[in-house]
Amino acid sequence: MTAAAVADWLGGVCLVAGALLSLAAGVGVLRLPDVLARMHAATKPQVLGVLLLLIGVALRLRSPVDVGMIALVALFQLTTAPVAAQLIGRAAYRSGQIDRDLLDVDELAGR
Repeated sequence: MTAAAVADWLGGVCLVAGALLSLAAGVGVLRLPDVLARMHAATKPQVLGVLLLLIGVALRLRSPVDVGMIALVALFQLTTAPVAAQLIGRAAYRSGQIDRDLLDVDELAGR
């Protein structure tokens, strides 16, 4: 088996795993009961799923220009997803959508 064939197989495995994680994130957003759980489902498995998809695509394409563009997409995904989740959580807290009994520590209580 050549190195290109191994890279194609690994790329395929990463694509399938990333698609399954993204599907799990989508199901979690639809099925989980509260804002904090949905926020967790929208960020953690979704980011890992997108990164796996990007790795799979990079392994399949292998062009330096394509891999550079994929690296930029991964970087932007890693920087924007946590910020968006934090803003969603803060907005939900301020609008009273969070059950404060579920929080272990309420760091925003005095603000």
